Amino acid sequence: MKKWLRTLTMTAAAVVALSACGAADEPAPETGDADGEEEATEAADFTVAMVTDVGGIDDKSFNQSAWEGLVEFGQDMGLEEGTGYRYLQSGDMADFEPNLRNLVREDVDLAWGIGFLMEDAIRTIAEQAEDAQLAIVDSVVTDAEGQTISNIANVTFSEHEGSFLVGVAAGLQTAGNKVGFIGGVEGALIKKFENGFKAGVKAVNPDAEIEVQYAESFNDEQRGAQIANTMYSQGVDIIYQAAGGTGNGVFTEAINRARNGEPVWVIGVDRDQHEEGEYGDEGQSVTLTSMVKRVDRAVYLVSERTMAGDFPGGEILEYGLEDEAVGIAPSTDNMSEEALEAVVDFLNQIQAGEISVPQTDEEYEEYLSSL
Repeated sequence: MKKWLRTLTMTAAAVVALSACGAADEPAPETGDADGEEEATEAADFTVAMVTDVGGIDDKSFNQSAWEGLVEFGQDMGLEEGTGYRYLQSGDMADFEPNLRNLVREDVDLAWGIGFLMEDAIRTIAEQAEDAQLAIVDSVVTDAEGQTISNIANVTFSEHEGSFLVGVAAGLQTAGNKVGFIGGVEGALIKKFENGFKAGVKAVNPDAEIEVQYAESFNDEQRGAQIANTMYSQGVDIIYQAAGGTGNGVFTEAINRARNGEPVWVIGVDRDQHEEGEYGDEGQSVTLTSMVKRVDRAVYLVSERTMAGDFPGGEILEYGLEDEAVGIAPSTDNMSEEALEAVVDFLNQIQAGEISVPQTDEEYEEYLSSL
């Protein structure tokens, strides 16, 4: 079962099947013939860059995943780091707009804004520079009439579906019947993580208690550790964190407790965070599993599509379970066979349309009433 589940998760080959969401239908020609040389020249002239959220490219979460996707794209296309592809670091939210503006002034062919907190900044830049090609992760940017903007590609994910699956794992593996959720900044996006997770827990363990708290930051490790300390002290034994860099503090607290023999777990987010939970000489990990969101592949595919002359401006690109763009991470050694089998069962039910995973608080309440 574990081997099968690993093949289910996000391999590069599998996610290339995202062509339904806009990837190029035909592979780039091999170099060596005339067409190949022409494509190589075009690739060499292409420039792409991203503006990080405050977490930065080493946040071990979605910024890092986005940068990994851009690096892979740049290397595959023969671009030079620093000129063909690069990033600008944001120290705080005030840096978003000037960073994006700098990229547009430099005539970057595609400028990425990583994270929904960049919505206002990228809207402003798009309206000021109508010829710019911009893309944002985790948001749908609209104008005053509620319409998408023609020079912004909107990349979204069905995070609630992947969160439901890790909720199933938590509901089945909690020893104390009490689990927790720690979010970064409260808003519609992170609510998808929260409500999907809670629905998954309740689907398999209706009596489980679920504690929820928001740190109101994606870059405060100390705050993450403090909230985790409180939750673990109150009997929570599994915490799902969707908090970017703040979530690193959750791992720190869990590792400290695990070293003292406490059976506590963390569920990672965005990337396979098994390594973030490792401690001890034998490579033990407090990471139960992770909800993987393939920001890297989305960045790669949209960049590739733009380079091919098919910039998806004004489009809303949503990547979900059916695309193998969200799901359970490959590292499942700490999951029970019961939990793994249940994850597969519920995944099939979601894909078959038998379960509609809630995204909002209202949808979650309706979901509970249906159980």
